[in-house]
Amino acid sequence: MLMKTSAQSLTEQLALRFADRIRSRLLAPGARLPSVRQCAQQHGVSPSTVVAAYDQLLAQGLVHARKNRGFFVREMATPRGEGRVSDGARTVPGSAVRAANGAAASPVNATALIRGMFHKVSNKPHPGMGVFPPDWLESTFMPAAVRKVTGTRALQDFSLQYGEPLGDAGLRRVLSQKLATLNVHAEPDHIITTVGATHALDIVSRTLLRAGDPVMVEEPGWAVEFARLAALGMRILPVPRRADGPDLEVMARYCEVHKPKMYVSVSVFHNPTGYCLSPGSAHRLLQLANQHSFHIVEDDTYSHIAPEHATRLTALDGLQRTIYVSGFAKILAPNWRIGFLAAPSALVEPLLDTKLLSTLTTPALLERALALCIEQGQLRRHAERIRTRLDAARARSVKLALGAGCTFAAEPVGLFGWVDTGVDTDALAQRMLDEGYLIAPGALFHAARTPSTLMRINFATTQDAAFWRVFARLRASG
Repeated sequence: MLMKTSAQSLTEQLALRFADRIRSRLLAPGARLPSVRQCAQQHGVSPSTVVAAYDQLLAQGLVHARKNRGFFVREMATPRGEGRVSDGARTVPGSAVRAANGAAASPVNATALIRGMFHKVSNKPHPGMGVFPPDWLESTFMPAAVRKVTGTRALQDFSLQYGEPLGDAGLRRVLSQKLATLNVHAEPDHIITTVGATHALDIVSRTLLRAGDPVMVEEPGWAVEFARLAALGMRILPVPRRADGPDLEVMARYCEVHKPKMYVSVSVFHNPTGYCLSPGSAHRLLQLANQHSFHIVEDDTYSHIAPEHATRLTALDGLQRTIYVSGFAKILAPNWRIGFLAAPSALVEPLLDTKLLSTLTTPALLERALALCIEQGQLRRHAERIRTRLDAARARSVKLALGAGCTFAAEPVGLFGWVDTGVDTDALAQRMLDEGYLIAPGALFHAARTPSTLMRINFATTQDAAFWRVFARLRASG
């Protein structure tokens, strides 16, 4: 709430609030600011105060005005080789993509959610975030593991030389054993450790793709993956994701027309819907990949909270056309930044070359500590506790969401809920920011930023009844 003070006028406070959000990317380039009337109502100020604040933003070069349309966050310079998004019939730029009806970019974009991890907009829970709260991840075994592998001599050995190019041999051995419990059979020499799962995805993309190459990606899908591929200059081919898997008819048409090089998939506990791939769809998808010679990158980030028996493409394919990616940031230690990939033997050396060019090696000390946590069963028990706590949180969140007038577009499972609010969640996201809550609007999970009434919620951070009361009030007044 804005308040009159001797230090700052209401105009200055309002201009500063928008300026901070623009600079921290909580308002994305191309996003439309609320109309003067809407902004005045939301902040309890006069229209003239809003006009004066917007004039200050104009003077600072943070926004620009469009006649009869309003004020928009100024576009950043377009990088060379900007990614493109194709719908099979037309192609539109991918960085600040407009929907076919000319709607503006989502006010909250992928980088806004990432920045929200490091620059919190408030001390309130953030339903739009994609991680567990820190108190969920607290443990005593991780510090103990680090102490155990950092004896005086060991610490010196780790510090005075680079680690193994593929990654710590002990960690790769226990990862191979862990993958076997998922029916994914990968020898230690086929595993490469990385600086998180996102780094693994980046290594694969930089190795197998070149700017302009067509890549199939699930839609709705992980916002960061759209942004990452677009930044690399790839041509994104959105594939509708259904409850049992991708729309195979759309994929077949893409294969005939565009000859894509790769398909990126979250088979188990898909983000944002929570869908899991069915065996039938998995078999047909692998047949399509073999027929049209494209690689499948399977992102199994949520494996630690998912059933072991869930259908995984890598398990069925045996690392022929598939590349498996996962990590430990979600479940264990975000700041340790340990991920990995498992690849066909023919791709291991090219992928390793890309890793060496980007990071040389990865931190052996933390990799050795993680191996100890896995070997001693501490990670497994920790994941079981998280799953139990998440089940209870999900039940509470679902009850609160339904009570606030929402419906679920997909069965509530896993970490995320795909919720239909009945209102434009782009506009709602801006108003929730004013109340100190960062939400993830549905447009964020579409390659072309299609306006949507959907939003993704994190079940671990939506148990607060106060959030749902604010949500219900703003939804009803919207």
